[in-house]
Amino acid sequence: MRKKTTYILSLFIIVQQFTHAQNINILVANTKSKIEQVKDYTALGKMKTNVAFLKLPIANVKVYFKNPNKFKLKSEKGVSFVPKGSMNINLNSIFTENNFTIIDAGSEKIDNIPVRVAKLLPNDDNNDLVLTTLYIDPVRLLILKSKTTTKESGTYELKMNYNKYATYSLPDKILFSFNTKDYKLPKGITFDFDDGTTNSSTPKTEKYKKGEIEILFSNYEINKGISDDIFK
Repeated sequence: MRKKTTYILSLFIIVQQFTHAQNINILVANTKSKIEQVKDYTALGKMKTNVAFLKLPIANVKVYFKNPNKFKLKSEKGVSFVPKGSMNINLNSIFTENNFTIIDAGSEKIDNIPVRVAKLLPNDDNNDLVLTTLYIDPVRLLILKSKTTTKESGTYELKMNYNKYATYSLPDKILFSFNTKDYKLPKGITFDFDDGTTNSSTPKTEKYKKGEIEILFSNYEINKGISDDIFK
């Protein structure tokens, strides 16, 4: 009798674990489907760049996206400080890689909102992507935070706040965090640059740790059609 009870209990645990694993796959799939309802969009925004060794004003920007992975961010002056790997600003880029294994990493809270944590591991060893971690609001099917680690460009973190355009999974505000230590300015572009050699209250070792880009979006135009010429 004891052996039978143990067997039934073990079987129950296995089934429960299998069902839980299925649920995280379904959650990711449903979240992906909600994001993919947007085939293209343009949006206006104000971008604030916080990098210790650069002094940049708040910029008016326009963002363009076209499914599956065409993305462009342009400032009113024609140039913007956007680090390598900035495609992670666009949520659709998370799912351009379809061949991955999903691992249930439990539950957490972001700004007191309960989220499920899913880790996406690419099955292709040659992929530059190492790991993507998604923090998903299971009620609204919204990604509140993502963390992406790559072989070439380090780790990037993206936090989203939603309001008016939540039904399209489009954020009203994003905060994009990245490592600045290996960043190089694009050729031909100059800014008010501080290389840490002048007197400063910030130690030089602190200047190259983390950078942040904050964008407040407005005036989305969704699924209106965008020419491919925009992205050339």
